[in-house]
Amino acid sequence: MPQIYFFEEDISYKLKNKKQVKQWIKDTILAEGFKLNELTYIFCSDNYLLQINQQYLDHDTYTDIITFDNADKDKVITGDIFISIDRIRENAVKFNQLVVDELHRVIIHGVLHLLGYKDKTPEDNKKMTQKEDQHLAARTF
Repeated sequence: MPQIYFFEEDISYKLKNKKQVKQWIKDTILAEGFKLNELTYIFCSDNYLLQINQQYLDHDTYTDIITFDNADKDKVITGDIFISIDRIRENAVKFNQLVVDELHRVIIHGVLHLLGYKDKTPEDNKKMTQKEDQHLAARTF
C-alpha cells in the first residue's frame, strides 16, 4: 500500500493539514502519470541538512531541500526528501511568502525531482517553477 511519512530530525515541527497534504502529493504523482510506492519527508535544521549535503553530495552549502530517489522501477515513486525548516522560514521572508506556502512549494519541488524534472539550467528551472505553480494551484486546503 502506498505510503507517505513525515518525520523530524534535529527540530520539532508538526505539519498542518497532514492528511490533505498527503492526498495532494498523491494527486500530483498520479496527475504526472506515476504511481506512489513510498515517500518519506524528513523535516530538519539547516545544520542537519548541511551535514547530509556534505556527506552525500560533497556540497558545502546550505540548501532548503535534498531529494534522494530510491526507486527501482520506472514510473514508481520511492524516495526520501529532506527539508530544512530553518531555510523554509528564511526563504519565506526573503520571497515575501507565507511559511506554509513556501513549505508546500518545496514539498512539491521534491516530488517533481522524483518525477524527473530538473532545475539546473534556466530552461529547466522555468519548467520546474511552472510545474510547481500548477500543482500548488491544485491544492484544495
